[in-house]
Amino acid sequence: MSPSISSPGVRGSGVKSHDRAGRRATPTAIPKAVMVPAVLGLLFFAIPLIGLAARTPWADLPGLLTSPVVVDALRLSMISSLAATALAAIMGVPLAWFLARVHVPGKSIIRALVTLPLVLPPVVGGAALLFALGRRGVLGGPIESATGFLLPFSIWGVIVANTFVAMPFLVITVEGALHSSGTRHEAAAATLGAGPLTIFRRITLPMIRPSIGAGLVLTWARALGEFGATVTFAGNAPGSTRTLPLAVFVTLGQDRETAIAISMILVVVSLVVLIALRDRWWRNL
Repeated sequence: MSPSISSPGVRGSGVKSHDRAGRRATPTAIPKAVMVPAVLGLLFFAIPLIGLAARTPWADLPGLLTSPVVVDALRLSMISSLAATALAAIMGVPLAWFLARVHVPGKSIIRALVTLPLVLPPVVGGAALLFALGRRGVLGGPIESATGFLLPFSIWGVIVANTFVAMPFLVITVEGALHSSGTRHEAAAATLGAGPLTIFRRITLPMIRPSIGAGLVLTWARALGEFGATVTFAGNAPGSTRTLPLAVFVTLGQDRETAIAISMILVVVSLVVLIALRDRWWRNL
């Protein structure tokens, strides 16, 4: 039985630690040198949201959110974010399985490449998509010559940009779940004669279904709020490629109340997603 762990000479209220058996141990006092910058850090995130809420014209909000500008941007955002989420699911879940289960040389490089959009400036991601899939791009040029189809500056371009930026959230979440679940059940199914596809469909997917759901919700929320890659790769055409974040950028200098109303939509959606998921995603990082 493990003894309780406590620091000598530490008294008073604070964070309560636990021993390995789960029993509540001696409370650990919070040093002021740590607490003060922690509170400042919390305020750093909270004050901008408080400022946005204070400037929101709550009485006029229903009328602002039903204006043609907002309705068009909301329609495009919903179409593109849901389509990007579906596309991410088709590619991202198998990719996460590959990263978690297949042992190949250079996997760390592959994983870095997959998660690069998380740290890459979105504008740079949009430019990379443009050079690859644009009219003069590596793939975009031949595709347009053969079919006449052009991705940039269309709703399809918005979907591709959203998928590029948001899919890493799904891959990280599902890969973390696969690592946590282990391979016991899959190995047992294999010894009983189940084939790889049957194991994936009947064992692996049901086992990680909650994490897939969490990853899809995060992917959708990130796609809904995407700005930089979208404006670079798909443009900012009203009724065609202007999503909610782009509408905020445009209306901020023309109709500030509408910009604030749209911003509140995105803030509320993001908060609801993060609160609903709680720690399901964070523990997979």
